[in-house]
Amino acid sequence: MKKYIGVCVAVLVLVSCKKIEKENPVVSEPVQDTIITEIIEEPIIKTVKEIKEELTSKGFKTYEYVDEKTKDTILMQQYFMAFLKNGPIRSQNEEEAEILQQEHLAHLAKMYELGYADISGPFGDTGSIRGVTIYNVPTQKMADSLANADPMVKAGRLVIEMHPWWAGKGSPLR
Repeated sequence: MKKYIGVCVAVLVLVSCKKIEKENPVVSEPVQDTIITEIIEEPIIKTVKEIKEELTSKGFKTYEYVDEKTKDTILMQQYFMAFLKNGPIRSQNEEEAEILQQEHLAHLAKMYELGYADISGPFGDTGSIRGVTIYNVPTQKMADSLANADPMVKAGRLVIEMHPWWAGKGSPLR
């Protein structure tokens, strides 16, 4: 969309310049086309050892193992899984609950943007566990602090149950 707007602006400028040129002809040197090239950098590929050292220096717990089938070294990292459960105070009226929900979603988006949470989402049933967030931080104390800063938790509508969780570094969801 930005490119389209940029092209439209460029065409308008060119058209208006042509009108001015016809009204006030100026003798000048011919303008040569300029070619703009975009430099695409190759992604920096780090070794398992480099990633492990970087994580360890930041306080993360890791371990590695060799996959029997592929013979690849798999780096495991400790994350923290927060289960968001029904809290003791669920008596907010509909308007208050909606405001809390918007603040809750903004909090989760901020955690993701800052790199503290990798994935969040609600469960699809009406059980007591309402959702989950996976925190990508070095300590459970930090994960607890971030999770308990959620406006829904502060209001008592949700409570947090936190568990350490291990996953292969860079493993995709399927």
